[in-house]
Amino acid sequence: MASRAAFSVEGLDCAEEISLLRGALGKVGGVVALDFDLLNARMTVTYDEAAVRPDELLARIGATGMRASLSSPDATAAPPFWSRHGRTLAAAASGAFLLAGFAWHWAAHGTFVGALVMGHGSGGHALPAASVLLYWGAVLAGAWYVLPRAAASVAGLRPDMNLLMVVAVMGAMVLGEWFEAGTVAFLFAVAVLLEHWSVDRARRAIRSLLELTPPIANCVGPEDGLLEPVPVADVPVGRGVVVRPGERVPLDGVVLSGESLVNQAPITGESRRVAKQVGDPVYAGTINESGSITFEVTRPSEDTTLAHMIRLLRESQSRRAPSEQWVERFARYYTPAMMGLAAVVFVAPPLLFAGAWGEWLYRALVLLVIACPCALVISTPVTIVSALASAARNGVLIKGGAHLEAVGRVAAMALDKTGTLTYGRPQVRRLMPLDGHSEADLLMRAARVEADSVHPLADAILREANARGLPVRRPEGFRSLEGKGAEGRLDGRLYWVGSHKLMDERGAETPQAHRTAVELEEEGDTVVAVGSEDHVCGLISVADAVRTGASEVVADLRHLGVGTVVMLTGDNEETARAVARATGADAFRAELLPAQKVEAVRDMVGRLGPTAMVGDGVNDAPAMAAATVGIAMGGIGADAAIETADITLMADELEKLPWLMRHSRRAVGTVKQNVAFALGVKFLFFVLALLGSATLWMAIAADMGASLAVTFSGLRLLRVRSGVGRAPVDAASAGPPERRTDQAKLTAVSGGVVSEPVKEEAQQC
Repeated sequence: MASRAAFSVEGLDCAEEISLLRGALGKVGGVVALDFDLLNARMTVTYDEAAVRPDELLARIGATGMRASLSSPDATAAPPFWSRHGRTLAAAASGAFLLAGFAWHWAAHGTFVGALVMGHGSGGHALPAASVLLYWGAVLAGAWYVLPRAAASVAGLRPDMNLLMVVAVMGAMVLGEWFEAGTVAFLFAVAVLLEHWSVDRARRAIRSLLELTPPIANCVGPEDGLLEPVPVADVPVGRGVVVRPGERVPLDGVVLSGESLVNQAPITGESRRVAKQVGDPVYAGTINESGSITFEVTRPSEDTTLAHMIRLLRESQSRRAPSEQWVERFARYYTPAMMGLAAVVFVAPPLLFAGAWGEWLYRALVLLVIACPCALVISTPVTIVSALASAARNGVLIKGGAHLEAVGRVAAMALDKTGTLTYGRPQVRRLMPLDGHSEADLLMRAARVEADSVHPLADAILREANARGLPVRRPEGFRSLEGKGAEGRLDGRLYWVGSHKLMDERGAETPQAHRTAVELEEEGDTVVAVGSEDHVCGLISVADAVRTGASEVVADLRHLGVGTVVMLTGDNEETARAVARATGADAFRAELLPAQKVEAVRDMVGRLGPTAMVGDGVNDAPAMAAATVGIAMGGIGADAAIETADITLMADELEKLPWLMRHSRRAVGTVKQNVAFALGVKFLFFVLALLGSATLWMAIAADMGASLAVTFSGLRLLRVRSGVGRAPVDAASAGPPERRTDQAKLTAVSGGVVSEPVKEEAQQC
């Protein structure tokens, strides 16, 4: 029987620790799966109870030199004191011992330069015994967190940077270079502390989401109506909660009374305040700004939109980006190769050219220090975590580094029409009754059939019926006709509501109905036909407004190198053509069933390269799964959108698409710059080490400097803010010319309406 155990792992900061744990536990009999949560330094193991026990897993983790303890999978308590401050205290102690040892030596020798140059007791100058002991203290304190991992590295035959440092320090001590041995240990302790701090800063940026929800909700008393403070975790669904001006909304719910402006930026990143009144949804973590409102709780605290975001952000750390995987593979071979090269540098010159053993041992030690892959290992995860955290704070939820990198490479983009290029809230424009029916009769029949539907067109019809005060009862035997409409029985008689195509399939289309439908479609409206078993009751014209700025967004995507923008819709051809023309899409596909959308996206991936599919995350889920990257629009409050898509734009803002692509390319560019810089520094000191011009402390200082540089470079992404509207495009972000797609590639594929391209208009492919 499979069970799950969660372990809090001290020092779980980057890909190296994850790789170490995978190697230690991945081949253990009974271990089914390993999941890592870098944000909370936690590992979850799925295992077979009959084959392995949690205490055996703890022993395996301990054998790697890492410390772990069992914890609850959802635990959020602060780690113990030593886990939080142990590295800082060890580095501080190492520095104090090092400074004290040097000060004692300085006092004994009399000059600063003499103490610095003769730290190993050369030139007949004996190193004071007290200084040696203090340098020993600097080494032990600095290597306190390194020694267990180095020992595990030797036992597991997996050379890593911890082993490199230990060998370098021991070699310096053998040569009598006590000051340099202490300096290397101290600086490496600082580098390890820096790594822990940098990842923890990115963790805090995402953990700040946990602080968005207040711990107490002011609930309305069930009897006297007085306010009763209740812990948020204990508030049941259906309870009334009051939120006063300036307070945060504690849970998801629906407004029962009051009106206010609510700042939803903590979740969506949007700058505009959203007006809330009776019947409108509110979300945990948002800020009530102007008036007092009372809302009914619709979800428990563990199931709010914010809780979903936090859970998915935690899981995103286990979905490593290609660059992270590359660095991990590189370090796996790089470290043993550098150790082998250092051995050759130590042995070859004395044996072949009668070089001095001590001199070449020192140069080999310098090479070991500069070969430490610390800067390489740190740079990528810090950059990726920072980019994910920054995106979340700007209302873009990305489920892992792999999707972050992929969206920056897309060459084509498929956009759903309803809810993406349009606002997704169509309005009834005209009622065209036929065969003796009145407008009220036509609208009431359509509303009754659509009463159980969730389609946006059904919502428009129901809103119009309610506005006119028409009685709407649910139908009997409701059935959704996928991609076409719906049907149901009203007072024992079958009625259907659907597209122009459905009217034709039912054989009920008269010449008058056809002419009227065509006229409405030519105006850009969507036609909804209403009929019974023997005739057409009439037509309803429904229109959805194109989003403000949609054409600018499409143009911006082209500037970013997206060669082809295609609109996909189940709507009729004329309506699709009008929307595509208004937005500037390169092509459109109309009257598509969900399965045909999937075929269209697969065709784009095959013909045009990496393709992003942007939709609402519910009806477009299969097409999103077929795309290289699936992007959901307006995910706030929509569980299906958050769960389905690879990336979710929490706000209903199409302008986030170009920002997302720029953010992706900025992150990937930062990773490449960091890797190139770290390798460049290592190559430079590699040459200096062979020439004998570099010392141990210079090498570790250079390595720590490189680590600092790449860390702060990655952390810069935490400060990225999304702008509103179109940003300037430079040549660097425009993408290579070969990614732009020739219109000849826009060939027809199966499904939907196919027609010849129209000059100076959006094409239908």
